[in-house]
This record gives sequence, structure tokens and C-alpha cells, in this order.
Amino acid sequence: MKKGVKIVAIGGGSSYTPELVDGFLKRYKTLPVKELWLVDIPEGEKKLQIVAEFAKRMVKKAGVPMKIRTTLDRREALPGADFVITQLRVGQLQARVKDERIPLKHGLLGQETNGAGGLFKGMRTIPVILDICKDMEELCPEAWLINFTNPVGMVMEGVNRYSGFRKFIGLCNVPYGMHKAVADQLGRPMEEVNVTMGGLNHMVYVTRVEADGKDITEDVVSHWGEGGVVKNIKAVSWDKDFVKELGVLPCSYHRYYYMAKEYLEEALEKYEKHETRAELVEQVEKKLFELYQDPELDEKPELLSQRGGAYYSDSACNLIHSIYNDKGDIQVVNTVNRGAIKNFKNHEIVEVSCRITKDGPVPVNGVELPWTVHGLLQQIKSFEIAGCRAAITGSPQKALLALMINPLVGSQKEAKAVLYELLEAHKEYLPQFFSHKE
Repeated sequence: MKKGVKIVAIGGGSSYTPELVDGFLKRYKTLPVKELWLVDIPEGEKKLQIVAEFAKRMVKKAGVPMKIRTTLDRREALPGADFVITQLRVGQLQARVKDERIPLKHGLLGQETNGAGGLFKGMRTIPVILDICKDMEELCPEAWLINFTNPVGMVMEGVNRYSGFRKFIGLCNVPYGMHKAVADQLGRPMEEVNVTMGGLNHMVYVTRVEADGKDITEDVVSHWGEGGVVKNIKAVSWDKDFVKELGVLPCSYHRYYYMAKEYLEEALEKYEKHETRAELVEQVEKKLFELYQDPELDEKPELLSQRGGAYYSDSACNLIHSIYNDKGDIQVVNTVNRGAIKNFKNHEIVEVSCRITKDGPVPVNGVELPWTVHGLLQQIKSFEIAGCRAAITGSPQKALLALMINPLVGSQKEAKAVLYELLEAHKEYLPQFFSHKE
């Protein structure tokens, strides 16, 4: 790979971007990013310019020769790119509010990666990511696509099934947070604790924990309790007996499934108060962009951690750093299974511990997750596949099937009502569902 690295961030006007810039600046000596292109759409131009000016101040303070460039035309940015990061939100935060509030109006849990909200975010996103892949095949075929856009599992399944582009990796900060939680529980630095994971995005389990060359999984599982919490998910304690019988450590997002009743009750209370996660994020974003406009600000603010982007720079930048330097270290990413997890077919997308090389991720698990979690994993994988098919075909019937497969829906009547209300609400961003109609 050439000496100076060119990175393109699509969705560059995101409030997350300063996390990314901070991560690249910290690693500049071993990951010399010479050009960072921030790409957005016309509706996001104001935020793009605010973020870009803030990024330039960060670069100036660091004293490194990194050029920050902006454009509203990704085809201008892509030629010669080494890495393309996708961190976009089709329909912006207003779409997320609809994804969360409309299902809750019908008594169904709404969230950006789970249930009806997750399906609709996926259906809006997959066609856009596929178009980006087409541009990359033409303009930067050797670049790696690093996708951080939720729902990561469904989006990567769509790329794998409906694109010829192969150099893609899906990324999430939840595994990093789980690794940190395990290390914190043990009172050890992360580098002294080896954690192996497998499953699906937002449905990943810790399967093995090692420290000092010893397998200590059983001890960690028996003491998991309140472990694995992320800021944007309510910290409901795990029942230790349940986790012990499960045999593997669940992640924070498993609470939506294993504690569905409690989470729905809480979500309905927040719905009534207009305090859904999406509405709170809107408030945080407003404050963040006010801070970003301060000409004296030249480092990422503490408030950014409340956005849910904790460990974003560590996850994204570590991955790019390891590919660039052919490190061969272990990281958890979304990639093609290739036999790594026996619960899934070889061609399906999984979230799994991989050795990261210049040729991409090489899964290292080679395990079969226990029967205790197999059923839920298969149900969510079926949901992802059905969601991809609905996104590609624009078929309401296929979208309804996806909803009915998801364990958070459970009502044919409400699923149908939510489906058509969300289709109408997102009509502008789901042309595939309307283009064949008069």
C-alpha cells in the first residue's frame, strides 16, 4: 500500500466524525493519513462545513500534514481512495424518530437496529450502500469499504448477496465495549485479556475469555451480572443463573430480546414523554454542533461520548491501522463466515473474531455456538436475509414477512399497520416500493 493514505468518509457531516479524526491523529506516525475527504449530501452541507472546520482545527493543533477536503459528490472523492468509511443515515435523524415512534404507537418496540425500526433503516440504507459499492468498483476497486452504518449485519448481508464488490467489512463498537467490560470486571487492562466472540451484529456473544494463558470463561460468565452495558441501553442487570445456563456472555443489545417486556414498557413511557432515544440524540446533536462551531474548540468534546459513539475511533481506526500495517491482530468484525461459526452457512455474514491482515479479516473462531442461543441467532439471520430481499425488490409482502420473522413484532395485525404507516412516512427514501405503482 502506498505511503500516504487517502480515506473517504461518506456521511462526513456526522457528529461522529471528530471521533474519527481524533483516532487518525493519534495514530498518524504508523497510519499517515494524508487526505481525509468528508462527503455528504446537499441537505447535510451546513453540518459538513461545521465538522470540516472543526476537523481542520484539530489537525492544526496536532501539527500533522493531513488535508481535510469536503464535497457533495462522492465520485469526486473516491478516485485513489485506500479506505471508504460509510457512516450515513438515509433520511437523517428525523427518519430515526419515525422508526422509533411509529412502532411504539402500535405497541411494538421501535429501535434503529431491532424490530420494525431496524428493518426500515436497513431498507433505506441497502440500496444506497450498493450504489456506493458500484462507484467503488469503478473508481477505487482496491479500496476497503468499512461500513459503520446500522443495521450493520443486514447492510453487509445485502452487500454480500447483491453486489459484486468483495472488499467490505462491517464494524460496530459493541464488541470493543464488551471486551472492555470483561477486562474491567477482572480489574485488568484490555491488552492482558483475550476475548473471543461470535454471532451476529448486535447479537454477538463472548465465547471464550483468557488471561495469563488460562481459560477463565466459566468464572467470567458466573460473575457477569451487570456487565456489558453501553450508554444508550438501559442498564438492567442480567440474572446470573440465566447467563450461567446460557454458557456465553450476551451483549447489551440482547436485552431487547431477553428483557423485551421491560424494554417495551420503558420505551412506551419515553414515547409518551417524547424522550425516545432518537429524540434525545437530536438534542445531543444540537448541542454538539453548537460546540463544534466554537472557533476556539480544537479537540473532541466530552459531550460526544453521550452520542453513543464511545470507542468509535478505537474500533474504526484500529481496523484501518491493522489492515494498513498487516498487523495480524485479533478484532471482531462483520465478514463472510467461511466456516468460522458452524451455526451459519459459509456465505452468510457473521460478527466474529478475526485476524486482521493486509488482505482483510480472516475468521479464527471455528466454533459452534451452544444450542442455548442457536434458535435466536437463526431467527435474526432469517430476519436480516428477508429484510435484504424486501429492500432489493421493493415488495411490501416481503417486508411483512421480515417483520413477522422478527421476535420483537409478534402481531400480524400490528405488523401490517406499522408496515404501511412506515412506508408512507419514508416514501421519499424508499422509491423501490413505489416506482412500480401509478
